[in-house]
Amino acid sequence: MDYKVPHQCPICKHEMHVTKLFCTHCSTTLEGEFHTCKFCKLPDDQLLFVETFLKCRGNIKEVEKELGISYPTVRSRLDSVIQSLSNERKE
Repeated sequence: MDYKVPHQCPICKHEMHVTKLFCTHCSTTLEGEFHTCKFCKLPDDQLLFVETFLKCRGNIKEVEKELGISYPTVRSRLDSVIQSLSNERKE
């Protein structure tokens, strides 16, 4: 079963790091400290919004139709994603 990489410790709530990668084809294992992309750290709802926004090529009217939400809601969600990505850069 595939799980999304947790970025926050469920016990102490601090940031977690990926330290091991495994190839399912040849069984190669790499160990170290690997960084994930900032988009990977977005919650599922924001990630879905970003995917829809890109699929609609940034056309807010199309995003409204695709997600069944209003213009102000699209703008609010876009602002929320921008804020999350901005906070990610500061960490």
